[in-house]
Amino acid sequence: MRSQDWYGGTGRDPFIHRAWMRRGVPDHAFDGRPQIAIANTASDLTPCNAHLNEVAEYVKQGVWEAGGVPVNLPVTSLGETLVKPTAMLWRNMAAMTIEEMLRANPIDAAVLLGGCDKTIPALLMGAASVDLPAVVVPGGPMLNGYFRGERSGCGTGVWALSEEVRAGNLSEQEFERFDKQMVRSKGHCNTMGTASTMGIMAEALGMTIPGVAGTPAPDSRLLEASHASGRLAVELALEDRRISQVITKESFHNAIVTLAAIGGSTNAVVHLLAIAGRLGIDLTLEDFDRIGGKVPLLVNLQPSGSYLMEDLFRAGGLLAVLDQVQDLLDPAAQTVVGAPLTSFLGEHPVWDRDVISLRENPLQDEAGIAVLRGNLAPRGAVIKPSAASPELLTHTGRAVVFDSIEDFHARIDDPDLDVDADSVLVLRGCGPKGYPGMPEVANTPLPPKLLKQGVRDMVRISDGRMSGTAYGTVVLHVAPEAASPGSVLALVQDGDLISLDVPNRKLELLVPEEELEARKPAYREVSSFAKADRGWQKLYIEHVQGADTGADLDFLVGSSGSIVTRESH
Repeated sequence: MRSQDWYGGTGRDPFIHRAWMRRGVPDHAFDGRPQIAIANTASDLTPCNAHLNEVAEYVKQGVWEAGGVPVNLPVTSLGETLVKPTAMLWRNMAAMTIEEMLRANPIDAAVLLGGCDKTIPALLMGAASVDLPAVVVPGGPMLNGYFRGERSGCGTGVWALSEEVRAGNLSEQEFERFDKQMVRSKGHCNTMGTASTMGIMAEALGMTIPGVAGTPAPDSRLLEASHASGRLAVELALEDRRISQVITKESFHNAIVTLAAIGGSTNAVVHLLAIAGRLGIDLTLEDFDRIGGKVPLLVNLQPSGSYLMEDLFRAGGLLAVLDQVQDLLDPAAQTVVGAPLTSFLGEHPVWDRDVISLRENPLQDEAGIAVLRGNLAPRGAVIKPSAASPELLTHTGRAVVFDSIEDFHARIDDPDLDVDADSVLVLRGCGPKGYPGMPEVANTPLPPKLLKQGVRDMVRISDGRMSGTAYGTVVLHVAPEAASPGSVLALVQDGDLISLDVPNRKLELLVPEEELEARKPAYREVSSFAKADRGWQKLYIEHVQGADTGADLDFLVGSSGSIVTRESH
């Protein structure tokens, strides 16, 4: 066991390591049995993860039962709905601290407890860079939310109802009363947002016990699975079954197929790219289009559909979905339990075909996230066709440009804003460097004067992200971002024609090349880009990579292993 480098043998240093860990721990805890870290993102300021301390107690029971020693390891937690300017600014920092603490401590394997959007990606990125044995326990979604007796998902309902307030169709008072109906229990967002998507991605990558992802947080079966994951972690340590042996290129193939079939969040693209980068696996934007572009949409969940995560679990869960696309999965991809993912498929009935469609009757034939290219996004941009308006997937309109989020908020409600339903709203300065952190602001509210005319979607383009709970014809992650040298996005002017052609994967600014060469970014635009003279933001701005490669820091890509050669005293 790796932990014996701390606890084994005689002398001053092993004595120090053992003595300070006593505190009621029995002698046999140091006899060579596996030390299992519970990397725990529970925090009152990450409300979607607040219940993970309870989950950790059940993991501990499983570890003790299997002959291991559990140790709670609180790690950096990011509450998507609270932290400013955006949780994405600290995903890489969280991953870095997780990596360093797993490496620095006497740990033989880890159980990774996450839920809210950035926590599972950060856990996987950090753990992958140490490459210890590990298993993920997703915290699970909250119970269904309702508004006026109809299902309304957290996040998705906010975007929809807030627009009705802006349109004058719903009072502020009634909107305020919606919050208790929307968030009814512990757990993360109950739509197919980023949190639900990344829990499912962890399972598709092989990093959970099969069948766990999507278990509602209040369901007692989550605690049963937590106990089993604790037992499994001891087995992983004894067999030295490392993350790099589980997550392979074939695993990412299965994750991309799954992402399309469930109608998952566009944010999974940047997270999967970053995780692959830590493992040295060559994953590109093209892989998402090549593998996922033709996969049918089978899951009827908000924001692409009608139902919520509790319904998906009731209807058969993820394994029932994967049964329907088993022929598209790579059978070589393994799981933490030591068997291929596909070996768990084939006998999972669909109990509600309105929630999970059968393969022969999909909700949409080609549902994968589309990767767009063109002079406006030479390094790529993404759009989620299943959450977009079909009639806008091929569209040409004149640009209405906002140089920053402040510029947008200052002008979008102006009744004199020169905009119509065919316009293309362009929001820039929201990329990894420019904001900083690439926030979820790209699904911009629509102009009130158009909302009052009945308009509920427009083509929107941004170098930022949008919440996985959001919807609309929104082109995201434009690369290079406006703050990067040579960006064409930085040169767009009001009135320029922009052509969106999703079927042909094109995004073009219809301005002659010689005119673009003569343009320079406006002072107001450049002055809005993020600047920092110290601290994490300075480090981030100087080293963050583009969205097209996962927005990791350049010096964090790859791994450093688990070996520590020097003593502390």
